[in-house]
Amino acid sequence: MDPTYLSMIERDEFKPPTEERVRTIAQALAQNTDELLALAGRVSSDLKDIIQRRPRRIASFLRTVNGLSDEAVQRIAEEVRSKRKNT
Repeated sequence: MDPTYLSMIERDEFKPPTEERVRTIAQALAQNTDELLALAGRVSSDLKDIIQRRPRRIASFLRTVNGLSDEAVQRIAEEVRSKRKNT
């Protein structure tokens, strides 16, 4: 990955990169893909699929957890993972 290219993206001289390019950049920089996608104004395609399958429920859930601390959201996610393992 050319540093000049990354710099031009950061300065908004290029359009945000595609999801696949962001994934490559995230891997090369050992960064979280979802965070870099958000910075690029994008959402992972797997999340789009989830939202499109259950738009009301997902929107309601996101609005409900909006404003909670990262720790609280993490606890909710862990509880859901635990329940999924037990079913």
